[in-house]
Formats: sequence, structure tokens, C-alpha cells
Amino acid sequence: MEYLNQAWMMLKLGGIIIVPLILLGIIALAIMLEKAFIYWRYARLSSDLLNLVETYGFKWNDLEKILSGLDRRHYYKRFFEVVIAHRRQPAWWTESRAADEAQIIEEALTRRLWMLETIVTAAPLLGLVGTVIGMMSAFQVIGSEGLVNPTAVTGGVAEALIATVVGLAIALIALFGFNFFSRLQSLTMDEMERLGTRLIDNIRLDQQEETDETA
Repeated sequence: MEYLNQAWMMLKLGGIIIVPLILLGIIALAIMLEKAFIYWRYARLSSDLLNLVETYGFKWNDLEKILSGLDRRHYYKRFFEVVIAHRRQPAWWTESRAADEAQIIEEALTRRLWMLETIVTAAPLLGLVGTVIGMMSAFQVIGSEGLVNPTAVTGGVAEALIATVVGLAIALIALFGFNFFSRLQSLTMDEMERLGTRLIDNIRLDQQEETDETA
């Protein structure tokens, strides 16, 4: 509790610029928590689903059965169901529809990541503004009172340093979050593309078997 009180007192010394910095920190944390929940809830690939799709010549009914147990907002469920719905069409048509759905999913995964990227740049700049304001306050006291009031001088220096530290800390957290979820988004889309290729291969095999039977 004492540590929290000390942290609060330090933030208060940071001056008015701490308010927008804390707001940026809250926004960054909210975005990262939202992304973590989305990937955990709607972008996780179960081992049963992965093993089935990796198997050439699987039964489509088995795939539909696994997909039926997933949330309708699950990204892999959405992607696979598009392929299943068009599997009677020519393979190039199915690939086109799957690519369209993958693009929509990618846009959903990258939503609000630009805000993290903006915070990475904005937070240090706001901290720099706080630094300038704090140093101006310190120099103003020195200019008007000399060294009569050293507490006021150190208060201005503290405001400058705290604003800088807070801005850099928020920027670092947002940077790690942005890089982590950007990498996770890239891996998810790569895996979805790879598994989509497996499904298209199975469609081609089915169509080839049907052609051989009618020949």
C-alpha cells in the first residue's frame, strides 16, 4: 500500500501532462487485453481440427462436426465454412471466395493495432512536452527568486523527469504489444493460408475421383 502511495505521489509531481499520458496507457492496455482475448477465444486452432485438416482424404462430415462445436465468430470456423460451402464449385472459385474471407479476417485481426503504433510515437513526445514544461518551471523560479526556494526548483525538475519516464514506459509497453500482436496476426494468417491449401487439395482430389468415376 505504501508503494502505491509513493507511486501516486510521483505521478502527481509529474504535472498536468501526466493525465494524457495515463489515458494513453489505459488505451494501450485495453487494446492489448482485447487482442489477447480475441486470439484466445476466436483464433485458437484445436489439435483435433489441425490433425484432421492435415490428413489428406478426410471426410467433410468429420470437419463439419468439429466446426459445429466452435463459436460462430471463430475465425477458422468462418474461413473453413466458406471453403465447405463452395467445395462443389471449381477449385479456382473456391480459392477466390476463401481469399476474400481471409482478407476480412485479417482486417479484423489488425483492427486498432494502428492505435498502439500511434501511442508508441505519441507517448514519448508527450513526455518530452512534460520535460520542457517542468524545466521551464524550474528556470522560471531560478530567474525570479534565485536559489531562495530550492523546493520549487526541484519540483520543476521532478516534473520534467517523471513525465519523461512515464512517457517512455508507456511507449515501451505499447511497442512490445504492437510487435507481439502483429507477429501473432501474421502467424495466424500464414497458418490459415496453409490449411486452406490443404482443403483446396482435398477438393481437387474429390473432383478428380468424380471425374474418374464418370469416365
